[in-house]
Amino acid sequence: MNPVLKLLMMLVIALEISFTTSVRLNIVIFVVSLIYLIFFSSIKRILYLLFVTLIPATGIFFAQKINGDYQYGILLVTRLYAFVTLGGTYTCKTTIQDLAGSLEQNFNVPSKFAYGVMGAFNLIDTIKQEIADIKLAAKMRNIHLSYLSPTLYFKSILAAMNWSTLLAQGMNSHLFVEGNKRTHFKKITIKLSDYLILFTVIIAVQIILIF
Repeated sequence: MNPVLKLLMMLVIALEISFTTSVRLNIVIFVVSLIYLIFFSSIKRILYLLFVTLIPATGIFFAQKINGDYQYGILLVTRLYAFVTLGGTYTCKTTIQDLAGSLEQNFNVPSKFAYGVMGAFNLIDTIKQEIADIKLAAKMRNIHLSYLSPTLYFKSILAAMNWSTLLAQGMNSHLFVEGNKRTHFKKITIKLSDYLILFTVIIAVQIILIF
């Protein structure tokens, strides 16, 4: 399915379950999303999602139970699991590169925005390693840098400024010119089936809410 239309479908469903009080709808979304994840994701990832979500879900349920409204607690817990598994169905098959490419090719988003987003996300691992290197270098001088230390953020900002220059040079070396028409290695299109899936799922959600 087209990444942008898939994201739109997820947002519509998320809004539906956010402003409705249907436990049945939450359970249906959770079960369908879980089945999807079983086929297209790893068991380790599924167990991780379910276990991590269990911690806030338990707190929410008992907080509502103490206040004497355990039914609302059940609603919030099922809504939470529906949100988590629904988001998992999107991220397990769709990459940020596909989303940015679809925004550029199908929805006329400026190329500089699409390539900037992809560049930022591709730097996440580099940023994590840079922070680890900064903290390690500080430890060698017997200085402890916590995540509240201004020095850590100052050094990280300096590194980011250097990366921004390197990223701009890399884009120029690949002949990126703002406003010029570009060719694409991976073509992303919108098919008729994408629209059919979008409207079918949204209509199915409304039917569950009504009946």
